[in-house]
Amino acid sequence: MARRRGSLALTVTALLAGTLAVGPSAAAEPADYTIDVDAAGTGAKIDDTMYGVFYEDINRAADGGLYAELVQNRSFEYEPADNRTYTPLTSWDTKGTAKVANDSGRLDERNRNYLVLAAGSSVTNSGYNTGIAVEKGKRYDFSVWARTDHADGAPLMATLHDASGELAAARRVTARGGWAKYKAAFTATRTSAAGRLTVTSGADAALDMISLFPHDTYKGRPNGLRKDLAEKIAALKPGFLRFPGGCLVNTGSHEAYDDKSGWQRERSYQWKDTIGPVEKRATNANFWGYNQSYGLGYYEYFQFAEDTGAMPLPVVPALVTGCGQNKATDDPALLKRHIQDTLDLVEFANGPVSSEWGKKRARMGHPKPFGLTHLEVGNEENLPEEFFARFKEFRAAIEAKHPEITVISNSGPDDSGSIFDKAWQLNRDANVAMVDEHYYNSPQWFLENNDRYDSYDRGGPKVFLGEYASQGNTFGNALSEAAFMTGLERNADVVKLASYAPLLANEDYVQWKPNMIWFDNGQSWGSANYETQKLFMRNVGDEVVPSKSTGTPTTSVPITGAVGLSTWATSAAYDDVSVTGADGTPLFSDDFSAGDSRWTKAAGKGTWAVEDGAYVQSDETAENTLVTAGDKGWQNYDLKVRATKKSGKEGFMVAFGVKDTGNHYWWNLGGWNNTRSAVEKTVGGAKQTVIEDTTAIEPGRSYDLRVEVRGRQVTLYLDGKKWGSFTDDKPAEPFRQVVTRDKATGDLIVKVVNAQGEQARTKVDLGRGMKVAPKARVTTLAADPAAENTKDKSPVKPVDSVLTGVDDSFSYTFPAHSVTFLRIKTD
Repeated sequence: MARRRGSLALTVTALLAGTLAVGPSAAAEPADYTIDVDAAGTGAKIDDTMYGVFYEDINRAADGGLYAELVQNRSFEYEPADNRTYTPLTSWDTKGTAKVANDSGRLDERNRNYLVLAAGSSVTNSGYNTGIAVEKGKRYDFSVWARTDHADGAPLMATLHDASGELAAARRVTARGGWAKYKAAFTATRTSAAGRLTVTSGADAALDMISLFPHDTYKGRPNGLRKDLAEKIAALKPGFLRFPGGCLVNTGSHEAYDDKSGWQRERSYQWKDTIGPVEKRATNANFWGYNQSYGLGYYEYFQFAEDTGAMPLPVVPALVTGCGQNKATDDPALLKRHIQDTLDLVEFANGPVSSEWGKKRARMGHPKPFGLTHLEVGNEENLPEEFFARFKEFRAAIEAKHPEITVISNSGPDDSGSIFDKAWQLNRDANVAMVDEHYYNSPQWFLENNDRYDSYDRGGPKVFLGEYASQGNTFGNALSEAAFMTGLERNADVVKLASYAPLLANEDYVQWKPNMIWFDNGQSWGSANYETQKLFMRNVGDEVVPSKSTGTPTTSVPITGAVGLSTWATSAAYDDVSVTGADGTPLFSDDFSAGDSRWTKAAGKGTWAVEDGAYVQSDETAENTLVTAGDKGWQNYDLKVRATKKSGKEGFMVAFGVKDTGNHYWWNLGGWNNTRSAVEKTVGGAKQTVIEDTTAIEPGRSYDLRVEVRGRQVTLYLDGKKWGSFTDDKPAEPFRQVVTRDKATGDLIVKVVNAQGEQARTKVDLGRGMKVAPKARVTTLAADPAAENTKDKSPVKPVDSVLTGVDDSFSYTFPAHSVTFLRIKTD
C-alpha cells in the first residue's frame, strides 16, 4: 500500500485551498507510490495524429503575428465594423494632400478603398505594437500597387526609418499608367523595434496594398509566415492543424460577398475569400474585435500543415452561430450554397489539376493535392437540434461525393450540461464518426477529471478534444493539464485527436488567456504550457502499455465559507438575506434597513447601494461584482435570499462557500446572456461548471432562492421547488502516470506527473524477468507552480539526464511539481 505523509502542497499556488483536505503538515518528507507496468501487454493504439495544434486568428495571431506582413492596414480597409475606433487610415499618418477613395477607380471589387496622394504628399505606416521591427543586415521586401494619370509617371520614394533616422537606404520606383505592382528591397543598416515605412509621391498617384515583408520567411515562401513563430509551432511536431478558428468561423452574418448583388462589409468566414492573389482577397471583420486581411488564407494553411507534417483539418460554418450567440440561418438556398462551397473546398485540397478548384490550387503553386482526410462542420453551437439538422445535410453531401473524408461534428461549448448531453445524444443516434469537445476549466477540474474518458462508449463516436486549457500560463496550470493528458493517452482508443488552445498571442493584443506561444514584434517565447505540450507531443508512442499506480489519500472536509451576492452585465436587487445552521441556529440576517455596512465590496467592481430597502447593483456594464458577508468558517448551513433582475443582459448570482473573490461557489441564474443557469466553482480565480440547466430570468420578477449546504452536498431551490443538487467530492489527484511504447525504438515511455509540493518516492515494477537496458533517458520539467515563462526569462524548460541502475524493478523519486518522461529501452 502507498503511504503518504504530510500535507498536499497545492498544485497552483493555493488554487486548491479549501477544496482538498489532507493530514498534518510535514512537507519535506516524500510521499510513497508504486507504478505497476504490464510491459509485455498491449493497450490502445495511439495514432500519429493524436496531438496537434488549433490555430485561430485571436490575439492578433494572423495579421501582426504568424502572417509576416509588417504593414498594418496595408489596403486601407479598416472600418468601424471591425472596431469602433477604426478608420481607413488607422495606423497611417499623412502629410500634404491625401484622401481615401472608394469608387470605380479601385484596384479590385474586393479591395474597395485606396489612397490618393497629391504631388509632394506622403503616407507613413506605424506597423503593429511599437512599430515595424527590423534587424541589422536583414533584407525586407517592399511592394506597392499604384496608378497615375501623370504623363511622365509618378516617382514613389519609400523610406524605412525610426525616430533616430534612416534604417535603410531609401528606394525609388516609378508608377506609370494603370494599376500595377512595383517592388523594391531594403537592407537594414540598424536594428530597431520602432520602425516606420513612408511612401512619398512626386506626382498625383493612387496607392494600394503598401506592403513590407521580411525576406526570410518560414521555408522562404513569398506571402509567407513569420519564421520564429512558425518554427516554434513546427518544433511541436503537430499531428494535425485545425484551422482557421473556432468562434471566428461560426459567428457573424452568413451572407457572403456576391458580385451581382453588391458588397457586404461584414461576413461569416468564407474560405473562397481567402485564396488567389492577395490583392484580390477580401478583408473582413474579425469576431475578436479587429480586422483580418486574409493574407493568411486557406492555401497558406494547407501549405503550413504540409510543411510541418501535420494533417490539415479545416472547420467550415454550419449556419448556426455559437460562442454565446443563438441564431440559426433559415435559408435553404444559402445552406445549399455553403454545402457546395464545402464540396469545392475538398476539391481545392484534393482535386486533380484538371478540376475547377484543383486548377486554382495548381495556379497558386501546388499542383499536387494536399491530401485532406478530415473536415469539421460547425463549432460550439448553442442550438444543438438546429445545428444537427444542418450538419446531417453537410455530412450526407460530403460522404456521397467523398466517402474518404471523415466529417466531424461537435458537442457545444462546455464539458457537460444540457446542450452537451443533447448534442452527444444526436451524434450517437446518427452514428457520427467523431465529435469535437471544448472546455476551458480550472486547474482543479483537470486534476479531478483524469478519468473523464474511462467510461465513454468504446463503440460510439470518437472524441476530438479540439480546445482545452486550464485558464492560465503558470507551470501549475501546465501541471494540471499534463495530469489530464495522461488520461487522454490511456483512452487513446476513444480520444483520437487533442489540441490545446489558443495557440498564439501578441502581448499587446490579448483577447484571451491562456495561450501557448507569446510574442511581440521582435521575439517569441513558449509558455510553460508550450513546454509541457511539446514534451508530450514529441514523445507520444504508438500504443498504450497497461499500467496502474497507487493514489494519494485525502480526507474530505465540508464545503466551508461565507456568502455573497454578485451580478454580471446586469442591474439586480437583493433583499432578506438569511443564513441559518442546519439545526436552525440563526447565523446571519440582513434586510438592509440599516444600510450595507455588513458587506465587503471588491474595489472597483460595480455600484452597490441600498435603494428602497433592497441592496442594488446598478451598473449594467460591470462584471463579477461580488460582495460578501459572514464567516469563512461557516459550514452546514442554509442561505436564503430574494433576488430581482432590474435590467441588463443576464440575471443574478448568489455565492456560498466563499473563501475570497477567487475561491467560492456561485449559483449563476440567467447567465450567458440569459440562455442558461449553472452552479460554478471558482478556484484560484478559475471557474468550472458543476451543474447547469436552461433556466432564464425575467426582469422585474422577484425570485426566492435557497441554498442548502450539507458537508459536500449542495441542494438548490428556486421559488420553493428543487432546482438541482450536486456532491462536490471528486479528489484532485496530484500523482498521475501513463506508459506508452515506441515501436520504432523499442522504448517504454513512462510519463509521470507529480503535481504536489512533495517528492514522489516511487517503485516502478515492469514485470519480473523484463529485459531492459540499465540506463534510461530522463526528461524533466520541474519548477515552482507559480513560475511563468516570459520574454525575459524561461524558468520552465526541460532538463535531460540519464538514470542508471534500471532493471525490471527499480525506484525513482519524482521531483515536487514536475512532469517526468523516462525512456527505457527493452528487448
